[in-house]
Amino acid sequence: MAIIKPFKGLRPPKELAKTLACLPYDVMNSQEAKKMAEGKPESLLQITRAEICFDDSIDSHSDTVYNRSVANFNDFQKKGYLTDDKDPHYYIYAQTMNGKTQYGIVGAAACADYENGIIKKHELTRPDKEEDRKVLTNYLNANIEPVFFTYRAVPEIDKIVSNIVLNKAPEYDFTAEDGFGHHFWVIDNAEINKELENLFQNKVPFTYVADGHHRTAAAAGIGADRTKANPNHTGNESYNYFMAVHFPDNQLQIIDYNRVVKDLNGLSTAAFLDKIKNSFKITSESTSIIKPSKLHDFSMYLDGKWYALTANSDTFDDNSPIGSLDVSVLSKHILEPILDIKDLRTDTRIEFVGGIRGLGELSKRVDNGEMAVAFALFPVSMHQLMHIADTGNIMPPKVTWFEPKLRSGLVIHKI
Repeated sequence: MAIIKPFKGLRPPKELAKTLACLPYDVMNSQEAKKMAEGKPESLLQITRAEICFDDSIDSHSDTVYNRSVANFNDFQKKGYLTDDKDPHYYIYAQTMNGKTQYGIVGAAACADYENGIIKKHELTRPDKEEDRKVLTNYLNANIEPVFFTYRAVPEIDKIVSNIVLNKAPEYDFTAEDGFGHHFWVIDNAEINKELENLFQNKVPFTYVADGHHRTAAAAGIGADRTKANPNHTGNESYNYFMAVHFPDNQLQIIDYNRVVKDLNGLSTAAFLDKIKNSFKITSESTSIIKPSKLHDFSMYLDGKWYALTANSDTFDDNSPIGSLDVSVLSKHILEPILDIKDLRTDTRIEFVGGIRGLGELSKRVDNGEMAVAFALFPVSMHQLMHIADTGNIMPPKVTWFEPKLRSGLVIHKI
């Protein structure tokens, strides 16, 4: 069963929460981060992307940058931008997008649960990205950004969250520049905190990494490293835990994650369409956007025209966790055999576009000549994600996109 504990958070005062909170480090490049933090000395980007404090020639992974992160982190605490809670708490972090709100519980997840499979993953991680997060966390001695977890909903937990939200004003409540709402409560009742800890331990057999596989792997690696280095290790040290926001699965929705390809591998448009017809039925054509409406339906944009595609029944296996995925169908029957794209992780001819940008982004990138063809997919379901994780399978790259992204800085976990 899952071990998720309350912890003493490091948090901003109410009046700074909106300005200090920022998007996660990995959804922007250095130039974008610098622009976002412009005129905001109290933005957490001064810590999570400290290269913005230097000119563009700086190596963002250098000791100089990591040391600046530490200096800024210490400075934030000295100036009162971040202050320690006196007691351990769980926290409720809710996000609102398009009129729908999802409520997560912020708690300290156990590194041991990652090692023993209680925390389940569905993506592979890259060692270089893991190492970067490990280095920064070790420099700061803190989980500066939360990871995004899910679990199968528990009515008793939902009831506790609902009672708090209905009867207590949020500690932070703001709308970010992207229009998404962020709401945050401190659970300061010791009995409720204990009840939640027991419910997680008795009612939640597994948790699932939704977003943040590299941060999760990095945190678990740090826990293992520090355990080996500490001859007096007890298992109760803060480094045995890391910060995660746990959302019930029935409140989450995965957004589509689409593909754009730079060329047709030497084929003419007519020849490319002929090859596609071996595995897909073209059900309609339009100059207006066509959006997939169900599993195994695709849409494609090519030469100024949208095509609705339906995969033939022999192209997928709904009894297979991986074989049932539309990304697998697309790769097996178009990307690999027709476009000669074998490795989605390394091939520079393919790029990925989160559905939050809209399908108009796909046609835009083709129309401007940057790309030759675009494919829109029906989003993966939470059931598919959990089934893949439960069966020990790994999804292909760039399959799930969650929105809104968790804002960093509303609470920090020191290790």
